Amino acid sequence: MPELPEVETIVRQLRPQLVGRTVTAVRLGWKGVVQRPSPARFCAGLAGRRIVGARRRAKYFVFDLDDGRALVGHLRMTGRLAVEGPGAAADAVRPEWVRAAFELDDGSRLVFADVRKFGRLALVRDLDEVLPAIGPEPLGDDVDGDWMAAALGARRRLLKPLLLDQSFLAGLGNIYVDEALHTAGLHPLRASHRVSRAGAATLARAIKRVLRRAIAAEGSSFDDFYRTPEGRPGRYQDGFLVYGRDGQPCRRCGATIVRLVVGQRGTHVCPRCQPRPRSRR
Repeated sequence: MPELPEVETIVRQLRPQLVGRTVTAVRLGWKGVVQRPSPARFCAGLAGRRIVGARRRAKYFVFDLDDGRALVGHLRMTGRLAVEGPGAAADAVRPEWVRAAFELDDGSRLVFADVRKFGRLALVRDLDEVLPAIGPEPLGDDVDGDWMAAALGARRRLLKPLLLDQSFLAGLGNIYVDEALHTAGLHPLRASHRVSRAGAATLARAIKRVLRRAIAAEGSSFDDFYRTPEGRPGRYQDGFLVYGRDGQPCRRCGATIVRLVVGQRGTHVCPRCQPRPRSRR
């Protein structure tokens, strides 16, 4: 599933192609892609609307419209966005995978393709209509060492499941939680309220560092599904520290990376860089 760096990459690349463009028509290849309102009202509500902004919230893309509403979507496992047509650099998306196409006034079109039909689109006036309770953005200035120390201390949960909880912190998924915890030297099984104030500050910095590096590398592509709107795979997977590297040497200390299951999620750690917490009676 695309996480924060992948969705941020998509929005940044699409912004210059979409902002200022007017949607002239919407064609649905599969009506089930529309979460709300009805497919007919969705198509009618977008026709004639100008796109005035393109942004990300957590793992959702948000295209702001000139009437105060927004086109909101989630790519889920296999969704992809691309602009096709005059002057567009995107490669062709297989027609049978296109679930929605938005015709634009310059002759190009924005396509939403999804192999497995998990992705969803919505036309809303308030993001709360479709977004669940979501925590702060990890790259925001307010997510610092003080915030992290207070937030971790207020909960009694294991670090890995807590960081994956979108109501705690927005946009993180399995890949970047594993990478951030290794960067911070924290074990995923450590209890949140047992993390020291210094450790919390280190974790806040590690999350930002990992996400910024991943965005600079245009995200991670470890299968054939994630591609940027320009058709390129991400590059961050080439430098993974622990994720998916079980049995391989740690890039920092040389110890063998091991795979655990934490909260029903495959988890990768270096036993030397991330010492397992001692059990407490």
